[in-house]
Amino acid sequence: MATPDRQATTLALAHALSAAERGLAVIPLSRTKLPALRSPHRDDPAPPFCHGECGRFGHGVHDASTDPSRIRALFTAAPWATGYGIACGLPPHHLIGVDLDTKSDTDSPAALRELALRHLFTIPPTVVVLTPGGGRHLWLTGPPDAVVPNSAGRLAPGIDIRGAGGYLVGPGSRTRHGIYTTAPGTAHLAPAPCPPTLLRLLLPPLRTHHRPAPDTPDAHGRGLVRFVLAAHEGQRNTRLFWAACRAYENGLGPALLTPLLEAAQTTGLTSQEARTTIASAARLTGHHP
Repeated sequence: MATPDRQATTLALAHALSAAERGLAVIPLSRTKLPALRSPHRDDPAPPFCHGECGRFGHGVHDASTDPSRIRALFTAAPWATGYGIACGLPPHHLIGVDLDTKSDTDSPAALRELALRHLFTIPPTVVVLTPGGGRHLWLTGPPDAVVPNSAGRLAPGIDIRGAGGYLVGPGSRTRHGIYTTAPGTAHLAPAPCPPTLLRLLLPPLRTHHRPAPDTPDAHGRGLVRFVLAAHEGQRNTRLFWAACRAYENGLGPALLTPLLEAAQTTGLTSQEARTTIASAARLTGHHP
């Protein structure tokens, strides 16, 4: 068992209670960022499927609460806790955490920017928590009827998602690697609503029957070409990139390559500029122009 650090535990409890006042359910964490309380069923020969129904602490995120009395009891039971976790997916915020990791060789902020450009969404001003390792957590909220699953790298390399059943390390937590802090200028913000387009990317994909890719542009393909033709100066590359991404994702890339090139040149892009943009869209969607 870890040696208690009374000052760190007291600070963590204070931060946890402050978060609870904002409607965020919390649990105590150890310096390893794991729940501080071990399962009461760990020594059972056949552990029951229990999410706290037994009435004891030690069920991870299922212990999370906004009740000050229960939070104090949790920290009393874990005097070695030096941080706190914020449960995702619970009312009233239905928190979604976008974790921009720095452990891999990928540039996760750049990957998020590419996704935003590709799918035409913008991350609104929201709470941002800086991690000791140089990463950042973006706090977003989802609708009550959307159950966002946890994922690692599914959205893009280096981007992990904390959803229902997961938790975020709260600002003010002390870990083995340092302290989590709120990014300057964001502490006063409330978690912002998740952009609908991003939310659709985070939800499990719907099961659909595979259809062979058409050989010629259909109505959807013609709509993408018209979308490019309607571009004004300053949005020509953005519209072409978006349309090309949609084309490759829907199996229309080869059929629309020439129509998109011609449409882009009609709006004022050079052939080389248009080909470069379409090639970028192809690479991002895992295809070749």
